[in-house]
Amino acid sequence: QVQLVESGGGLVQPGGSLRLSCAASGLTLDYYAIGWFRQAPGKEREGVSCISSSVGSTYYADSVKGRFTISRDNAKNTVYLQMNSLKPEDTAVYYCAANGLCKGRVGVPYEYDYWGQGTQVTVSS
Repeated sequence: QVQLVESGGGLVQPGGSLRLSCAASGLTLDYYAIGWFRQAPGKEREGVSCISSSVGSTYYADSVKGRFTISRDNAKNTVYLQMNSLKPEDTAVYYCAANGLCKGRVGVPYEYDYWGQGTQVTVSS
């Protein structure tokens, strides 16, 4: 049974940092493209970043480029999203997803098969 568990969300002031984790069981993350998505209240879920399988090519949405970094620790079977210089507009529930398309772009939700439960990120003073 595949399970993805996000953690690391919370309340942070503008300009602050958070690191989200996505721990997997039931699948080896290195074999799959992994994406981070977010959904703010009243908005559609949007792609934030993804990392391709094996080679580990990374892609970012324009809104987070230069501020967020996705990485993978194969030994821990975990994918991370380091978020720096956070802005109020980054406030959303963040989800990780596995087995999608991550080639040249971040991808869209329907392209991914497995999802975590999400973790809330709130950026506010």
